[in-house]
Amino acid sequence: MSGSLLIAATSSDAGKSVVTTALCRAFARRGLSVAPFKAQNMSNNSMVTAAGTEIGRAQWVQALAAGAEPEDAMNPVLLKPGSDRRSHVVVRGRPYGTLGSGEFAGGRAALAEAAFAAYDELRVRFDVVVCEGAGSTAEINLRDWDYVNLGLAQHDAIPTVVVGDIDRGGVFAALYGSVALLEEEDQALVAGFVVNKFRGDVSLLAPGLDRLTALTGRPTYGVLPHESGLWLDAEDAVALEERPRASWTGGTDRLRVAVVGLPRISNFTDVDALTLEPDVDVDWVRGPAGIGDADLVVVPGTRATLADLRWLRTTGLAEAIAAHAERGGAVLGICGGAQMLGRVIADPDGTEGEAATVDGLGLVDAATRFGPDKALRLAEGRWSGEDVTGYEIHHGRLSVRSGEAFPGGVRDGAAYATMWHGTLESDGFRRAFLAAVASGVGRDRFESDPSVSFASARQERIDRLADGVEKHLDVDALLALVRDGVPAGLPTLAAGPVVVPPQAPPGSAVERVEAQPAETPTEGPA
Repeated sequence: MSGSLLIAATSSDAGKSVVTTALCRAFARRGLSVAPFKAQNMSNNSMVTAAGTEIGRAQWVQALAAGAEPEDAMNPVLLKPGSDRRSHVVVRGRPYGTLGSGEFAGGRAALAEAAFAAYDELRVRFDVVVCEGAGSTAEINLRDWDYVNLGLAQHDAIPTVVVGDIDRGGVFAALYGSVALLEEEDQALVAGFVVNKFRGDVSLLAPGLDRLTALTGRPTYGVLPHESGLWLDAEDAVALEERPRASWTGGTDRLRVAVVGLPRISNFTDVDALTLEPDVDVDWVRGPAGIGDADLVVVPGTRATLADLRWLRTTGLAEAIAAHAERGGAVLGICGGAQMLGRVIADPDGTEGEAATVDGLGLVDAATRFGPDKALRLAEGRWSGEDVTGYEIHHGRLSVRSGEAFPGGVRDGAAYATMWHGTLESDGFRRAFLAAVASGVGRDRFESDPSVSFASARQERIDRLADGVEKHLDVDALLALVRDGVPAGLPTLAAGPVVVPPQAPPGSAVERVEAQPAETPTEGPA
């Protein structure tokens, strides 16, 4: 077998990543070599490959699901929002340029060329390429430049399945409209639908599904139930407070962890391993009141260190974190957060978008200097007798002046700074770190659960996703699409009469913004 499948959707966060991950595992279970592919991501949650290149974390996890080695061809274009109107662009895992209001270094044609070349490489080397779209299938305002949704599908006549999130409401209209708004040649590649996040008796949907098929001539390949307790390493910092937590064992002191929800947070999954610990409470905070009685405050990574440091000060969080440390509470800074904990941050050339030198929080004796070169590498070490691994993605170099050695940084009393992402996924190190925090804050009866394995938990989640897809979707029919392509003769839907708007008055033209991320960036083709 050799072929591809594109998982598109009616909107962002409809479940494309989850369905793609589950199908990667389901297809691999059938003995096929499988590669995930996303032509372009917009996400600050990324990962480093063994080759020292950077890709979206979702594609990294999808590669694990497929049993494939993660590589930069699986996510050839990555947009990393920095300031509110500027994104950094990564092509084939390396820094490439910046994307701002109405301009891009290198042009979209170069991005499309890089994306299609990467896809073609995977098609030669793997039996199946499971592609993930971005944002909405029907972003018709972007179609002329698209190379991640139907633009990608047209490149290789890829059969496309559209996922709709019924939890948002209006799923039938969204699925129908996602096809009807497309041009005829794009509609010809949409083979059918998947309904996601359904709650209740699926038989209640039958009349609607039947009507949808009658109207579109396309089947629904299945209905996936809502799984509130099942999550993966996501691309976007959405619904952070809703991420599941382990249940308290009731036998020890509890540790409360307050994670600062920075506006431009990156790699927020660094703290996911803490949520597996049954006697650790993890809360996301965005104001000084949230620090309260926390035992540990985590300042995570950020794509805009100076801007988010200003935000800490304007919200009062900087003062609250300093007071927390003064009381003997523990603080962990990761990457951009580690830089904030130091004494000074210098960005003389405006690598992050603004040339400035500012004081840090002064909790560790270290200084940061930004430069154009980007560190991308895997890391490993030992601390407190335990092995620890992580990865580095940063422009700022942390220079430690004094203090105790700590993986990727420094420890000064109860203040810990590390430039390594992902360290808490190392089970032995996580337990040793939590024990040190607990001892420092007087939680003498705290004990980590020695049976908790983050790597095993991730694999179990992937297997549960694949089990759900096997149960609720027609996987064999989807594989037939991969093998045989889109069925011929699919009907073309009419979107309605074309209305030509009146000529806009002079001076009222609206500039098209290429990348304008919100405070918390969400997925989209940009």
